[in-house]
Amino acid sequence: MFTGLIEEVGTLEGAASGEKSMKLTIRAKKVLEDVKAGDSICTNGVCLTVASFTKSTFTVDVMPETMRKTNLGKLRQGSPVNLERALKVSDRLGGHIVSGHIDGTGTITGYKDEDIATWLTVETNSDLIRYIIPKGSIAIDGTSLTVVDTSENSFRVSLIPVTKEETILLMKKVGDQVNLECDIVGKYIERFMTFRDKSGDKSKIDMKFLADNGFL
Repeated sequence: MFTGLIEEVGTLEGAASGEKSMKLTIRAKKVLEDVKAGDSICTNGVCLTVASFTKSTFTVDVMPETMRKTNLGKLRQGSPVNLERALKVSDRLGGHIVSGHIDGTGTITGYKDEDIATWLTVETNSDLIRYIIPKGSIAIDGTSLTVVDTSENSFRVSLIPVTKEETILLMKKVGDQVNLECDIVGKYIERFMTFRDKSGDKSKIDMKFLADNGFL
């Protein structure tokens, strides 16, 4: 689990492509301070497992499903990436609960400055928009943000100065793709409701049951 509070911006040092997968080597500093093989590091919002590391880099494997669902395949040598280590149980949850399991991608359609804030508009599909609500949480390339408003196929967030300075979001341009993870709570609620509706199970508690067991 992660919080969506980016610890540092790393740099892609190398990428080796397989038939449907990739091996990425990322240059970093802060996230390597206590790293161990097998640790999880959220990279542009994607939970990836450290396969190996040096004093200045770590290497991860990107599976085919991750390639299909995220923008990692678009990274090139020198690309900046948002990085966050996994949440410790004793840490403050300053952002929101982020699993690092990407729901899909969106496309940046606009930036607009307003005083110290920058409005960011992202377009995505209806499968994701259904989980995105005003004043709810969204992780964009792993960055925890509050949704301001939504439309039929897009939503807006407002970037504060710290977010603009310490993440890669302002390094992107209109037309760039971003990884999106919707708030996990809504997805679980929908799953519970859908499963119950399709199961056809009915409660075994009825008037006969109550009478037979001495409640009536």
